[in-house]
Amino acid sequence: MSSATTTSGVTKYIPPPPCASKNSLYKANTPELIEARLRARQLMYKYNISLPKRESDGNPERNAILAELLNVPVEDVKDVLIEPPLYVDFGTNIKLLGSFYANYNTCILDCALITIGKRVMFGPNVSLLAATHGISVKERQSLWERAGEIVIGDDCWIGGGANIQANVTLGKGCTVGAGTIVTKSFPDWSVIVGNPARLLKVVPEEWTGILKLPR
Repeated sequence: MSSATTTSGVTKYIPPPPCASKNSLYKANTPELIEARLRARQLMYKYNISLPKRESDGNPERNAILAELLNVPVEDVKDVLIEPPLYVDFGTNIKLLGSFYANYNTCILDCALITIGKRVMFGPNVSLLAATHGISVKERQSLWERAGEIVIGDDCWIGGGANIQANVTLGKGCTVGAGTIVTKSFPDWSVIVGNPARLLKVVPEEWTGILKLPR
């Protein structure tokens, strides 16, 4: 496992860089990546069996595990709530920019960098799959794999069972219908549905921003 010893003598984890980007090739079976996936699986196990607590009380134990999985300070996940079970490839290629909620059974295959904006929410069974494979049989037989970055903009809602593929960028304020398979990028304020995803409509300007409810 990649690591370096700090001046205090504590071993600090140094993650490998993202495997690939823009559908580029990489080998997934290098010793460094094998160790990084093992680390992620061990932390996933701890996270997924951690004891639930009242939301009003917070869950310092679960937050600490999540922060270690993502390799960030625990303060960075204070506004993050991911319901177990959570599944990732590495964890260290997931970049959360702010508050984030994910319902049960989120799967994030972060072979490439995956960036999730502020105030994003996921329904259950959402998958973000930066991992992909070529259509060349020879390529797959040679154990080459591919990966591409995913970006989810601020204020997006991803419905239950949606699947976001490699090399996709969703602009801010997008709504993704339940079960949608997203294979291409969409601009700000898009409402998308279907398999493959298609643009249903664009959110009207008066619906954007913060809703002021009557008192």
